[in-house]
Amino acid sequence: MAMDTIRSLHFFVRAVELGSFSAVAREQDTTQPTVSKVLAALEDDLGVRLLERSTASLSATAQGRRFYERAKAVLDEYAEAVADVRGEGAASSGLLRVNAPVALGQFSLNGFVQDFLRRYPAMEVELILNDRMVDMVEEGVDVVLRHGRDLPQNAVARRVGSSPRWLVASPAYLRRHPAPRQPQELAQHNYIRYAWSGSGSVVLSNGEREVAVQTQGRYRVNNALAIRDSLLQGSGIALCPAWLVHDLVAARQLRHVMPKWRGEAQELHLLYPSRRYQPARARMFIEELQRWLQKMPGME
Repeated sequence: MAMDTIRSLHFFVRAVELGSFSAVAREQDTTQPTVSKVLAALEDDLGVRLLERSTASLSATAQGRRFYERAKAVLDEYAEAVADVRGEGAASSGLLRVNAPVALGQFSLNGFVQDFLRRYPAMEVELILNDRMVDMVEEGVDVVLRHGRDLPQNAVARRVGSSPRWLVASPAYLRRHPAPRQPQELAQHNYIRYAWSGSGSVVLSNGEREVAVQTQGRYRVNNALAIRDSLLQGSGIALCPAWLVHDLVAARQLRHVMPKWRGEAQELHLLYPSRRYQPARARMFIEELQRWLQKMPGME
C-alpha cells in the first residue's frame, strides 16, 4: 500500500473523529487546505462522497461511516505490522479511546487508567465520560463501559459483573427519621433518586418475594456522585449500587436500611465495535479492565 494512501486514510479517520479539517491540520502539523485537498483527492479516487461539509460542521456520510470503520481497521493492522517487523510491542502502544459513565469514571475507572498508563508508557488513552450511549463507529471509540441492559445491537457486549443495589442513609438522617422496617414504609421517607429515572417506583426483593414501592422525594439529580454526597449530608435514603457506597458503609458513614431487601443488581458491560478486526491494544486493554472490574469492591 502506497504511503500516500496510508496518509489519506489517516487524514480521513481523524477528520471523522475530530470533526474538522483544522483540528486534523493542527494535529498533523500541516495546513487546513492540505487536509482538504488530500481528502478531496481520496473521494475522487473512490468516486464516493465520504464527508458532508458545511461552514459549521463536518460529518461522515452513510458511505463514509462504513468506509471509516474499514479504514480504521486497516490503519490499526498496518501499525501492528510495522511494530511487529520492528520488534516492538504493538499491543502495548498507540491510542485508545474509552467511554464510560461519569460517576464510575470519576470514582473508580480513572484510577485504573492512570495505573495502566504507568505500566505501558507507549500507550495513550483518551477517556471520555458521559452518561449517553455513544455511536462507537461514528465517534471513533474503541471501548465503552456501560451499566444496565439496554445495549446497542451494533456492538459486541461482554458482561463483566454486577453490583448489588443497597438502600442506604446516613446515621444523622436515621436519627431524625427512624429507619423503615418494611418496604411500604419507604414511601414515608425523603427518597433521593436519579433524575429521569421514571415515576419513582422502586422494586425491592428479599430473595423470596418482590415488592413495588412508590417513593416520595424532593430532590432528583442526574449524577451518582451527587447522590452519594447528598446521602452523606443526611438528605434522605437512596438505592445505590454497592460500588458507589461500599467504602462509606464500611466506614459507618452510611448505614444499610432494611438490609434484607435489595434492588435489582446493576449489570456492567464492556462494549466494542462489532468489526472483524480489533487492534491488539484494545484487546489487551479489555482483558486487563475486565480482570480489574471483577476485583473492584462492590462488584459480584
